[in-house]
Amino acid sequence: MAVMSRIGEKVAPLSRQRALGIFYAVVGFLILILFSRDVQAGDLATLGLNTPRSIEWVKLPDLVLPVLPTVWVLGLITIGLGSYQALRGFQKTGWLLGVVSLAFLSTFLVWAARAGSFSLIGILSASLQLATPILLGALSGVLCERAGVVNIAIEGMMLGAAFTSVLVANVTGDIMLGLAAALATGALLAAWHAVMAIEFKMDQIISGTVINIFATGLTNFLNQRVMQVYQNLNNEMTFPYISQVFPDLAKIPIVGPLLFDQTPIVWLALILLVVIQVALFRTRWGLRTRAVGEHPRAADTLGINVFRVRYTNVILGGMVAGLGGAYFTLGSVGRFDKQMTNGRGFIALAAMIFGNWTPVGSFASSLIFGFTDALQVKLQILIGKVNIPSEFLLMLPYIVTMVVLAGVVGRVMMPAADGQPYKKQ
Repeated sequence: MAVMSRIGEKVAPLSRQRALGIFYAVVGFLILILFSRDVQAGDLATLGLNTPRSIEWVKLPDLVLPVLPTVWVLGLITIGLGSYQALRGFQKTGWLLGVVSLAFLSTFLVWAARAGSFSLIGILSASLQLATPILLGALSGVLCERAGVVNIAIEGMMLGAAFTSVLVANVTGDIMLGLAAALATGALLAAWHAVMAIEFKMDQIISGTVINIFATGLTNFLNQRVMQVYQNLNNEMTFPYISQVFPDLAKIPIVGPLLFDQTPIVWLALILLVVIQVALFRTRWGLRTRAVGEHPRAADTLGINVFRVRYTNVILGGMVAGLGGAYFTLGSVGRFDKQMTNGRGFIALAAMIFGNWTPVGSFASSLIFGFTDALQVKLQILIGKVNIPSEFLLMLPYIVTMVVLAGVVGRVMMPAADGQPYKKQ
């Protein structure tokens, strides 16, 4: 029986490996079939690397690619990787999903820009901008789940913070107080989740769902009864772009538009990324957090206060989610709209899982989702040329989310005690 069990354990991963390889090979064939149509032999795609503000003498030449050769090269590479995965298999396949996704999206981008031009630097800058709330939500999830508390309430925390940030900023006339209100809202909702999950041992999925429903209902009610009646409480108020304060920085090729055509919240997200990555894997606090998330009983035996660590991490995670909520208002459109987070909290959870519960991995995943989001926005301009229904383009970020989750299920290692209430003996 033991031998049969071991054989069974090997067969399942092998069949999954072959299935994924076949799927990737099919994606490669789809690249060749879908993106070869409506393409003439001499069609070129011009991908712009400059912005109108770029300094003339340091402008980079645009990237000009022949459409058909690019389609065939990327399609054949994808087919080759999929075939190898099906026949032999890579030891680590997380990167393979990223390569295949990048090949498909890159081919789509070149095909959409056929016989025309497309601002590559513009879409990359927009990708970082749109990836920011997803990154902040993913970092919130990392802080919570590394300590053993599942947090699916990120969506509700972000939505509640988006509302209070605008309300407080307009009432006080101080945008920094609006930002502080967003952080406080995230912390308050996270504290509610922590009490329910840690103190009362409530199912953490249910607790998070309750917060999401509560935040959605309350913000919808207050938006209708307060914001729409007293419209002066919902005036546009946003942080200035860094390029508005330091205009010359945005003129630097590539780096300028990417890093300085952004609001301060984008920079805060990048700073938090570095801080949490270092703190989680290079400090005593990080070691204790990971110990509590992996084996709370052993951590308790060593004198670590499991409850305190979990409370601290969940509340910190709520503040990070609150910052993500402030991005939607103070860092972007400047006003609150009904359900404006639009599921980004759940996409952030997918980014966290795809990033294997690490800050850097979550950042890479967030960029993929941000790129697809920016792509569907930019392609609205080329809607006549790409001949794709606008509804499908709006679905693109969510389709990518489902594909990514389907590709990583069973191959990621979540913290061993994630979602498990701890009872002190």
